[in-house]
Amino acid sequence: MNALQRAAQGCHGCGLYKDATQTVFGAGPCPAPLMFIGEQPGDREDQEGEPFVGPAGGVLDRVLHDAGIPRDEAYLTNAVKHFKFVLPERGKRRIHKKPSDAEVRACRPWLTAELRIVRPEIVVCLGATAAKALLGNSFRITKSRGIVLDFPEIAELGRQRPRSVLATTHPSAVVRAPDRHAAYQGLLADIEVVAELLNSRGPRAKR
Repeated sequence: MNALQRAAQGCHGCGLYKDATQTVFGAGPCPAPLMFIGEQPGDREDQEGEPFVGPAGGVLDRVLHDAGIPRDEAYLTNAVKHFKFVLPERGKRRIHKKPSDAEVRACRPWLTAELRIVRPEIVVCLGATAAKALLGNSFRITKSRGIVLDFPEIAELGRQRPRSVLATTHPSAVVRAPDRHAAYQGLLADIEVVAELLNSRGPRAKR
């Protein structure tokens, strides 16, 4: 994984590297029974070089704790490895901008390589961008969130692909929600499904 991370630092597969501070690769144990995939690093992640260290990461930490999932059992990454943003006319705060389909596709080989090395049993897609990166553009998170699905066949993974995938909202949606309590409870309910699935499978078999 270290070699893969070093290689990603020099990625020029799309233009996002030009303005981002650095590549923000995934972090966590390898192998890991559980893998979370977000959209892209935020402002804080871009500065620190670690995924999920900003406000959304705080929500994720809390929801993992409340669902009974140790964070050190989860590998955390993003579908896109560079921060995409716009600068407002006034002020210095960088504003998040959704990555394009082409930018998501450009990063897909890195995500596939992470899946191959981490070998998770279960993948959780946080938000629509991450879900579509794995499940296709026709996937609608509003219709299928919180539902355990069979992981799609990906040629590069072969028989080592994860067993299951579940999509839910991104923790940043909780931060932005008018009713944060309700948004948090919805996210927690979905992650509790993941916790139950992990517990039902018992110790992770070596593959």
